[in-house]
Amino acid sequence: MSDWNAGIIDEFRANEGTVGGMFEGAPLLILHTTGAKSGQAREMPLMYLDYNDRLFVFASKAGAHSHPDWYYNAKANPGVEIEIGTDRVTKTAVELESSERELIYAEQASRYAQFGEYAAGTDRTIPVLELT
Repeated sequence: MSDWNAGIIDEFRANEGTVGGMFEGAPLLILHTTGAKSGQAREMPLMYLDYNDRLFVFASKAGAHSHPDWYYNAKANPGVEIEIGTDRVTKTAVELESSERELIYAEQASRYAQFGEYAAGTDRTIPVLELT
């Protein structure tokens, strides 16, 4: 994990789920996955969308042309854990298909413009995963 992500995770845990900087005021969780190849525990801070009492995360990788590693981990091992605030719960990561994916991604982009910029900056379709 990068030092940058480790710093965000440390700040998240020290402040009961609240962080400053570029994530100040944004809904943030820590996603715990199992490595698709290594089998090792991994964790990643991610913005999420709570929409109609459903939770979604976005494999944007800031608009990079490849999917983030955590996406492959969640696809290979969909049993994940998340931390929101001081709570840690078990979830299942399920990738959304076509029209529902478009609706949820558009909702996130309407709330946080950078998600629209990420989609515009890459040729890939950014996956959306529901945490059920």
